[in-house]
Amino acid sequence: MELTALEERLGYRFTAPALLEQAVTHRSHGAVHNERLEFLGDAVLNCTIAQLLFQKYARLNEGDLSRLRANLVKQSSLADIAERISLSDYLRLGEGEMKSGGFRRPSILADTMEAIFGAVLVDGGFEAGSGVIARLFEPVLKHVDPKTLGKDSKTLLQEYLQGKRLPLPVYTVVETRGAAHNQEFEVECAIPKLEVSVRGNGRSRRAAEQTAAKLAFDLAHAAMSAARKAKKKVSPASEGADAIDTAAQKDAALVNGVQAPTGARPVLVNGSGAVVDAVAADAPATPGASAQPPGTLA
Repeated sequence: MELTALEERLGYRFTAPALLEQAVTHRSHGAVHNERLEFLGDAVLNCTIAQLLFQKYARLNEGDLSRLRANLVKQSSLADIAERISLSDYLRLGEGEMKSGGFRRPSILADTMEAIFGAVLVDGGFEAGSGVIARLFEPVLKHVDPKTLGKDSKTLLQEYLQGKRLPLPVYTVVETRGAAHNQEFEVECAIPKLEVSVRGNGRSRRAAEQTAAKLAFDLAHAAMSAARKAKKKVSPASEGADAIDTAAQKDAALVNGVQAPTGARPVLVNGSGAVVDAVAADAPATPGASAQPPGTLA
């Protein structure tokens, strides 16, 4: 079996190619398969990811590091990497597994990735195995958000609202359908302050709450983002208007070198140095009052 292209994608050349061939062989194919290598690969994978996280996130505690590691080494994460290197093209499966679409099954892809890590460890030692894992996980680690990875939707929503100083969401069971042994729950998640109300379904109340929380989180995030954008659009105009008013006020308050307090009525100074009310001077004369020319004293 030609596996040179797979070696290139792994970034590692085997001195014993038979190890890689065994690593991609499912138990349905024959007596010599990859399960023992999978056991070994699981160990080196967990150790390597733990070390990478320990180096990358110096301020995270043990609990957060464990949460991140668990989500990075889980089946779906490994299956994603397997798809990225087109691992399904190299799998050796039994006829039954081939017909049932085993080459696309996430569990088989993830197990094979672990077996490959184990094969590299046997072939080249711990550093070689760790190096392959680090290279394959590098794109994943670049986009890891330690604040959210591995947290369920209810936790993410609660933390998000608390961070915005908003009331916590209210969960209400709206409907329960089906027989007792096969029930389906419909739960509403409401955030009155943001006018968000969504519903989620699930085989259990918790599952339905998680579904609703995910929808509510997305809507809440969108609502807050829209509010920030609207505020940014309004603020510059308001600030500009305020600046113009303030400048005009200051200009009116400073006449012929005499400074009046900001917010005061504008003033004029006559030739003798006496202060004259500019507003009164400009205003039309009222009935019964004698008009005086500007710049003279009464």
